Amino acid sequence: MRSIWKEIKLSSVLLLLAGSALLAFGLYNVHSISNVTEGGILGLTLLLEHWFGISPSFSGFLLTALCYFLGWKILGKRFLVFSFISAIGFSVFYGIFEQFDPLFPQIGEMPFLAAVVGALFVGISVGICVRVGGAPTGDDALAMSLSSVLPVDIQWIYLASDLVVLFISLSYIPLNKILYSLLTVLLSGQIIGIIQKIRLPASLGMADIY
Repeated sequence: MRSIWKEIKLSSVLLLLAGSALLAFGLYNVHSISNVTEGGILGLTLLLEHWFGISPSFSGFLLTALCYFLGWKILGKRFLVFSFISAIGFSVFYGIFEQFDPLFPQIGEMPFLAAVVGALFVGISVGICVRVGGAPTGDDALAMSLSSVLPVDIQWIYLASDLVVLFISLSYIPLNKILYSLLTVLLSGQIIGIIQKIRLPASLGMADIY
């Protein structure tokens, strides 16, 4: 593990933290107040927050940790280190954002806008983290692991897990808003898939892991 730390570039760490901060910002300021949820672990954390009052800063980290073992076995120690950085970053940043009132409270009345803006936050932020080689949430770890062993693009793996959580989310989110949620997971998954295919200079620390 010590040799792995020596290989990590500062640019990689900064990108992971930037992606985690953007993800926490979007989840708190858009998804959590609009009921336009994400699928996967992100959507599950919002479901737990709604029914049990459990903060995503806690549940997100715990559920992600449960998925790390699979990623470590398939993708190796580098994945584990990068995921640890991004997951800790997400929890810390979400905890910080919770200390302030949401910046866009009116977005809760505009579900279409929330769906699109939320998709941009999640797609770009998660896309950055996954492109570097880290998983800020458990569904990212699962998608990265499965996409490395299955002949399926990562965006379709995201979609499958998202649909399961969205179905469960019907327990507290009206059907019309679930349709907006379906829009946001479709868009965010495609954005993540696009970012994975962008060729960038190696100096940025972006890893070609697939």
